[in-house]
Amino acid sequence: MEVKDLIQQLNLTDECNWIEAKRASAIDRSIMETVNSFSNEPGLGGGYLILGVEQEEVSLFPSYILTDLSDTDKLQLDLSSQCASMFNIPIRPEITVEIIDGKKVISVFVPELPDAQKPVYFKNEGLPRGAYRRIGSSDQRCTDDDLFVFFNNDDSLDGSPVQKSSWDDISEEAI
Repeated sequence: MEVKDLIQQLNLTDECNWIEAKRASAIDRSIMETVNSFSNEPGLGGGYLILGVEQEEVSLFPSYILTDLSDTDKLQLDLSSQCASMFNIPIRPEITVEIIDGKKVISVFVPELPDAQKPVYFKNEGLPRGAYRRIGSSDQRCTDDDLFVFFNNDDSLDGSPVQKSSWDDISEEAI
């Protein structure tokens, strides 16, 4: 999606499970938690992080406005470097810079990871503490119960039938 469309969506519905807006003068922990949660949340498909936007609180009807990022190259580099090194597996977001009304803004699409690669977590924290899920418009730290969602996979080899097998293939000694 284009940034204009994302900002319009923010102004209609506020932040939601697939859009997060940040002022973003630097790539901080909060941004990386959002990357983590967009990557992990089952069935979400990923999410958009819009950097260079903030909510204008003083108006009668609060809306999101552009703040104009000063060093978009550094922000992109910091984000891509942290995504590649902070987690147990590298995350490769799609990062674009757009100019809207003369102001620079960064759009980041973070794809959902395949089930076999989940959960992604901060390497220095491990599981479950270093993993996050996207619940509504928030990034929630995983609990032991949340890990069940990631590790209870019915598609494992041990849980699937063996094609063209019969009772004659089973050893009585093994039972």
